[in-house]
Amino acid sequence: MASSLRARLGSTLTAVLTATALLALPSPAGAQQAGGEGGFEQQVLFKASQDPGYSCFRIPAVIRTVRGTLLAFAEGRVLNCGDAADVDIVVKRSTDGGRTWGPLQVVNEGAGDTHGNPAPLVDRETGRILLAETYNTGRTDSASCSVPCDRTPHLQSSDDDGLTWSQPRDLSPQILPADWNSWYATGPVHGIQLTRGRHAGRLVFGVNAETWNGSRVTANHAALMTSDDGGDHWRVGATDSWPIADDGTFRQKPSELALTERGDGSILVSGREQDGTDLGHRTQTVSRDGGGGFTAPFRDLPDLYAPQVQGSMLRLGDRILLACPGDPDRRRTMMIRSSYDGGRSWDSVDRGTVVTTDWSGYSDLVRIDGDTVGLTYEGGAVDARDEIRFARFTEDWLRPRRGPDPVTPDLAPHARPAAVLGGAQQTDGVFGGALAFDGTDDAVRLPYRSGLPLGSKDFTASLWFRYTAASGEQPLLWMGGIGTSQPQVWLRAEPASKRVQGLITVRDGASAPRSAYVRTSGAYNDGRWHHVALRRGGGQLTLFVDGTALGTADVPGSVSRNSPFGVHIGQRMDGRAFFTGAIDDVRVYDRALGDDEIAALRTGARPPAWDTVVWLPMDRVSGSH
Repeated sequence: MASSLRARLGSTLTAVLTATALLALPSPAGAQQAGGEGGFEQQVLFKASQDPGYSCFRIPAVIRTVRGTLLAFAEGRVLNCGDAADVDIVVKRSTDGGRTWGPLQVVNEGAGDTHGNPAPLVDRETGRILLAETYNTGRTDSASCSVPCDRTPHLQSSDDDGLTWSQPRDLSPQILPADWNSWYATGPVHGIQLTRGRHAGRLVFGVNAETWNGSRVTANHAALMTSDDGGDHWRVGATDSWPIADDGTFRQKPSELALTERGDGSILVSGREQDGTDLGHRTQTVSRDGGGGFTAPFRDLPDLYAPQVQGSMLRLGDRILLACPGDPDRRRTMMIRSSYDGGRSWDSVDRGTVVTTDWSGYSDLVRIDGDTVGLTYEGGAVDARDEIRFARFTEDWLRPRRGPDPVTPDLAPHARPAAVLGGAQQTDGVFGGALAFDGTDDAVRLPYRSGLPLGSKDFTASLWFRYTAASGEQPLLWMGGIGTSQPQVWLRAEPASKRVQGLITVRDGASAPRSAYVRTSGAYNDGRWHHVALRRGGGQLTLFVDGTALGTADVPGSVSRNSPFGVHIGQRMDGRAFFTGAIDDVRVYDRALGDDEIAALRTGARPPAWDTVVWLPMDRVSGSH
């Protein structure tokens, strides 16, 4: 009775609300109007206050049918916003390219259980729309599914452009191996139909699953499901499995797979990376045989900054778009980043186009027509789960491809030059030239290489700084991730608190992260040059400023693990604070220098560079802004 009333209320009231509550919103705070006016518009698509019967909407997915209709799916969460309560799969239709939307329809009612993880596909040969999904026993609280989770895959279809849907059928006999006996997730994002090569016409979507041995989860599996008969029969295709050790650690756990067909017919697969010991929160691989196998295991992308969250991809000509939050710490700042080489490299956050600086989460992308793209995503001013929005934009609205940045030399072995961002200018240094930073967008960013992460090693970081700022966070050096749980090393001045601080955050095995810090009692913001060094060694974390040492106990563990990884001078990892002043002669050693060696750095001594991880003299810039 309650569910039938919910469906009737949703159908009637949402139709009324279409002309009022779904009005186009102004461009959100932080949106990059790169293509001028008219290139971007968005509206609220699902929201509890406008869609009665639900307390929360999450997990968007969107496709375009052969008739040109857009179908936007979501999980309608009835009791609360938890992942494993009473959840329906709902949909809204648009016949005008996403400008207006019809009433909410319930595609699959949970009736107390969780029916979710929509992964829609379109068979362009028949026009049939397929919807892969998962079921699990529902809860009445907001807790997650119990482990082992009894998730099973199902499939529905529509032959009338999404107006009506078939009864769900259980896909477990076809795509749920016996040992994938705990968590199982379809998508959640659109699947694809291949258009090139001998597998043209094949339908493909991604899943991830876990193995339970009776007492614990022992493995994670990321896989592609394929069908060559329009979705009547499915089989397990490319699979990458990663073991989970007795202590709970693992290298990677690829999940929530997004797919796109590259220009050569191969499939690029991008996944969320969750708590593995490898660096990065995005991971990817490729299939060159139509989804039958992967060319290599998933590999992490340390310098593709993102929080732990699902993302979505879409190929637009020679450009592949990736939609996901760009803040490496939290789910906020929805961003579109591009790859121009088939996913081998991606735009950094300073080159991406910001959709909103609000909280934001899961997403999906769809080609509407020509160069017009639709983005449905979770967003909100208070919480990423506040609402689901739909944005329309053209390729012209996206930031254009940018040429190479100016660079400054890194003299460490095997290092490439570092990018100079924002227009940082040369100035007089301690022993020659230095770089001045304007506190707005100036920074130096090192390209990622395997020698940069310091892991559990001893190290010494050293630099000179000069500034007069009386307020604000003044980042000097940042290596690793950001936030209270991500391994990292940083040095910064905090003039309002009258101090300079050095900090490390570590992970050790499966234990919780721990931090250690050392602080001075002065800000050193007198406009003069000061030398600072942070040393880890001998069980101590020691901060030196102009030869004066302050120490504290070290915390054992890795300072570079399971997080996005960047090395920045003059900038916080997330770009939310920039240094105002000048920095000179930045060096990082992968060993603990002796007191006499640190003292020698203050005299300008330049020992051989063989044991430096970073050595930026900061004395010249080549290239132009």
